[in-house]
Amino acid sequence: MGNKRVMVPADEVDLTVVKYEPEVIQGLCYQQMLCKSVIPETPMYKPEFPTQEPEPGVVGLEEDGKPEDRVECALKCLPNYDAGNCWTGDSTPSFRYWKIRDYAYAYRSGLANPSMVAERFITAVEEFSRKKLPTPLLISFDAEELRKQAAASTQRFKEGNPLSILDGIFMAIKDDIDCYPHPSKGATTWLHEVRPVRKDAVCVSRLRSCGVIFVGKANMHEIGLGTTGNNPNYGTPRNPHASDRYTGGSSSGPAAIVASGLCSAALGTDGGGSVRIPSSLCGVVGLKTTYGRTDMKGSLCDAGTVEIIGPIAANVEDVMLVYAAILGSSPSDRISLRSSIPCLPTLSSSESSNALGSLRLGKYTEWFNDVFSTDISQKCDNILNLLLEKHGCKTIEIAIPELHEMLMAHLVSIGSESLCKLKPDYEDGKDVKLTYDTRINLVLFQSFTASDYVAAQRLRRRLMYHHMEILKKVDVIVTPTTGMTAPVIPRKALKVGETDLQVTGNLMRFIIAPNLLGLPAISVPVGYDNQGLPIGIQLIGRPWAEASLLRLAAAVEDLCPEPKKKPMSFYDMLKGN
Repeated sequence: MGNKRVMVPADEVDLTVVKYEPEVIQGLCYQQMLCKSVIPETPMYKPEFPTQEPEPGVVGLEEDGKPEDRVECALKCLPNYDAGNCWTGDSTPSFRYWKIRDYAYAYRSGLANPSMVAERFITAVEEFSRKKLPTPLLISFDAEELRKQAAASTQRFKEGNPLSILDGIFMAIKDDIDCYPHPSKGATTWLHEVRPVRKDAVCVSRLRSCGVIFVGKANMHEIGLGTTGNNPNYGTPRNPHASDRYTGGSSSGPAAIVASGLCSAALGTDGGGSVRIPSSLCGVVGLKTTYGRTDMKGSLCDAGTVEIIGPIAANVEDVMLVYAAILGSSPSDRISLRSSIPCLPTLSSSESSNALGSLRLGKYTEWFNDVFSTDISQKCDNILNLLLEKHGCKTIEIAIPELHEMLMAHLVSIGSESLCKLKPDYEDGKDVKLTYDTRINLVLFQSFTASDYVAAQRLRRRLMYHHMEILKKVDVIVTPTTGMTAPVIPRKALKVGETDLQVTGNLMRFIIAPNLLGLPAISVPVGYDNQGLPIGIQLIGRPWAEASLLRLAAAVEDLCPEPKKKPMSFYDMLKGN
């Protein structure tokens, strides 16, 4: 056998003797592990899910129906809410984010209109550019285009014909998702030259039909190949809670825009935590849907096997509303993935309360506690205790085998697929126009062989088996979203970028399974560390079980004992305060 490593079949692994190993193997060590491993499973080239049991306490949505009809259905699933009382400031906390329902109330009551909000947004963008520490949240912005959309929405409200609860709601779109007439650069300096945008991405088109107003293309880590949001091309977005800290990436701009109060929601992409990491670091909510739940057509990562388009918002109910609008598998995914009917939780019903109380939460304690600061694990543990105390949600100890192998399989998969997409332009001389950290990543990806890729897909099948077995015993796997809070931005990195594998390891520690295996996951804020930086908890569910995750996320949000802190960089777009 030499020094080959022969892995036993997945169904012969004893989960009771799994030992957690905190060391993270980096770079080419992944490739060496693959070369020396004999993996008995057949390859799984994209997520394949077993048939799932129906979720309790939910309402089904029509994928082929109108997005505005799905949004209306989602609205009926929300608990009662007195927007008028919140508008006057009675019985409200010292700081809160405005909900989409607050905007809708203000528009319908004549207290504000989309054109007023548009002017405040334009003023805020100008103010951002004049700051001592510039915060470039948008890569593409057209004030006149924004005014045009806002005027059309304002007119619909004057006529009493808003398209949906999302009419007049301002959203940012990550720069790797098409939003006509803006270019899609992927935060590079050249991609728009070889890939012109002629129409909206499918998800954007669905939102547009609901009356959403698009503010432009949000900043991101170049090509999405980074976890901090650093971008020397257009400037690095700064965390609204601390200007010397990263937002997280790669959906850095979308998360920072929402956390700053500039937009109610944003769309990001998530191939390796790129929605959940910045949501956690910026103190907002980010949903990574099941692979194939949303149509990827019109995004730069539309041909991969680990990426999704997902919503970011300040609260769970706004994520629900946006998710209802954008969901709907592509025709090919609907056939190959055999997706379950998309559903939403009926949050105000007794049936929903019963479903919440019956949830079994899985916790791998040694992994859960492998964090940079104990503040993170303690805040997340507090929520688990409150869920048990208030709702009867039991926490069950689990063990997840082969975490290093999972990291390896994900890196080879996303790396090979990213390189394949970029290779024609890369070999045409565009590589010299990329930032240094992107080039370093692509050099690593070029070292992966065809046999490495096949081995990674063998691991995908093996790891899918492990997780499906675990999810027979628990309903949701719970972890911190990240292993650290927002890292400091090194001054030199603003000009040339940086590659810090320790930071990457800390930020990505818990987020790989949903991407490699296509599972749904959501990050919800649960408080702050001793420096006042946001902490997020991650909930990972069964395939197609977004409704159960949203129900649990709403409960987590309600139970969070710490009041929301107003970010240092915050704008009140609705009242203009």
